[in-house]
Amino acid sequence: MPRFTDLDDLLRHDELGTGDWLLVDQDRIDGFARITGDHQWIHTDPERARTHGPFGTTIAHGALTLSLCMTFLTDIVQVGTVTFAVNGGFDRVRFHTPVRCGSRLRGTVRLREARRLPGGARLILRVTAEIEGERRPACVADHILALYEQTPEHTPD
Repeated sequence: MPRFTDLDDLLRHDELGTGDWLLVDQDRIDGFARITGDHQWIHTDPERARTHGPFGTTIAHGALTLSLCMTFLTDIVQVGTVTFAVNGGFDRVRFHTPVRCGSRLRGTVRLREARRLPGGARLILRVTAEIEGERRPACVADHILALYEQTPEHTPD
């Protein structure tokens, strides 16, 4: 069931929600390494990371942590009338704390800015990836997103 009935409902809130905890295990990290080609040992070699790394274990790629922010958004920003979304990218991405293998993350989302568009709205959402048991978050990023309740009208050039 969507958290918000329509865009007007979503735009009435500053705090959009907090998602469920998500495990970042070695399988997830290795899968991300396979997809991206980033096989740096601090991510993919648990024994070397344990004995020679600064964190005592492998850590998630920063890009994996950022990509999980999309997962958090998908879980939290559910609007019943929205038919599609356009990803405008991320601004002001900051990585504060490394995500150690075996950690659990969850996202919180705040509405920073909103502007109505024909058939939708352009949003800037602050996504914070929290690490269970850590004081500082893994990542904080502003995501630019357009949500549409209907197909926008196309005008000829």
